[in-house]
Amino acid sequence: MSEVRFYLDEQLPVTIADQLRLRGVDVLTVRDVGHLGDDDPTHLTRALSMGRVLCTQDQDFLRLAASGVEHAGIAFAIQGQTGIGDWVRALVKLHAERTAETMADVVVFIRR
Repeated sequence: MSEVRFYLDEQLPVTIADQLRLRGVDVLTVRDVGHLGDDDPTHLTRALSMGRVLCTQDQDFLRLAASGVEHAGIAFAIQGQTGIGDWVRALVKLHAERTAETMADVVVFIRR
């Protein structure tokens, strides 16, 4: 079983990635891989190819998942309803409790 790794889209603050790294969690951001501005299907495909759960506040990813697009998992929060600490706590918990295999094609909603 593989550990959950994350891929943060450009809407999320880089501080979330910084905080996760301090806690030993494997995370990349869109900025890290130099793909700012790519379209949503490309980000989702890239996250899948890297075996990473896509973390986002963009509802377009929910539509892609609902349409049957394969993904390595999506962590989603409604913009403005969660802070950096909420994201960090939720992703650390996911990292501790789930595996990459159990996240495949699963959408997890992040809440306060």
